[in-house]
Amino acid sequence: MTTLVIGGAGYIGSHMIKRLREEGEPAIVLDNLSTGFADSVLEDELISGNFASEALTAEIFGKYQIDAVMHFASCIEVGESVSAPAKYYCNNVANTLALLDLMVRHDIKVLVFSSSAAVYGHANSGPLTEAAPCAPLSPYGRTKRIVEQALEDFRAAYGLRFFALRYFNAAGADPKGRIGERHNPETHLIPLVLQAASGRRDSITVFGRDYPTPDGTCLRDYVHVDDLCEAHLLALRALRKGHEGGILNLGNARAHSVAEVVDAARRITGRPIPVKEGPRRPGDPAVLVADASAAFREFGWSPKTPDLETIIEHAWLWERQKGVRW
Repeated sequence: MTTLVIGGAGYIGSHMIKRLREEGEPAIVLDNLSTGFADSVLEDELISGNFASEALTAEIFGKYQIDAVMHFASCIEVGESVSAPAKYYCNNVANTLALLDLMVRHDIKVLVFSSSAAVYGHANSGPLTEAAPCAPLSPYGRTKRIVEQALEDFRAAYGLRFFALRYFNAAGADPKGRIGERHNPETHLIPLVLQAASGRRDSITVFGRDYPTPDGTCLRDYVHVDDLCEAHLLALRALRKGHEGGILNLGNARAHSVAEVVDAARRITGRPIPVKEGPRRPGDPAVLVADASAAFREFGWSPKTPDLETIIEHAWLWERQKGVRW
C-alpha cells in the first residue's frame, strides 16, 4: 500500500512525509514546487508536477500502485484569497474536483484532506465542535467548505472514504530542526515573530487591537505540526481498515492571543521583537479555538505537544539553524 502525498514539499506535507517514513509507510510526493521546497523532502521520491494533470497523476496511480491520497496542495492565504479569489477557486476547488474524478476512475477510495477552521467564520468564545455553523469569511474558507461538501457527495455516490481534517493554527517545526515552516512571502504569526527575533525582519505588525478579546488581539488555537501529522496517520490507517471517515477538528482547545505569542517569543529567544500596529485584516475572525474531542473518539488522537512554549522553541530552533541561509 502506497500513499500519494500531494503538496508533500510544503510545510505540513513535508512533516507528514517524515512521519510516514518513521512508520515505514511507503509514500510518493507530488508537488509543483510553487510554494514547496524540494529540500524539505528529506529522503522520499519527489515528482514535480501539477496534481490536476490527468496524464501525470494517472501515470503515478498506475506505476506506484497508489491506494490512498493525502492532499496538502491548497492555496492557503486568507488575505490573498480576498484579493485574488480566482486563484483559490481554480486550485482549491476545480483542481481538487479533477483529482477526485481521477481517483474514482482508478478505484482509489481513501483520501485524507487538509481542511481548515476557516470554514467556521465568526465564532463564539468557547471551543468549536464540528456541529458549529459554517459561515466562512473569506474565499479561502469557502473553497475548503465547498470541497468538504463535494467529498460527502463522492462518498455517497462512489464509496469514497475520507477524513477532512479542519486545522486550527498549524505551528512549530521538527524538534530536531531538520525541516520547518517557510513560506514566500511569510504571513504566519510565529515564523514572522521569530524572524524579527533573529534579525531577518525589522519588526512585526499586529493587525488589530480592537477585537472583543481580553487584550484586544485575535485569539487562536496553535497545534504542533507533528501532532497534525500524527492525526493524519491515524486517519489514514482508520480509512484503510474500512472507516467511512468524516469531518474532524484538529486543535489544542487552548486560546492564545497575538500579544501572548509575541511575549512568549521574547521570553524564549531572549531577543527584542519590535511591534508595529496595523488595521484589522479582511477575513480574520476574533476567536478560533477547537474542540477536537471527536478526533479522540474516532481514532484516539490527542496532541502530544500542546504547550505554546514548546511549539515556539521548536520553531526557534528551525529559524536559528536554517533561517540565515535562505
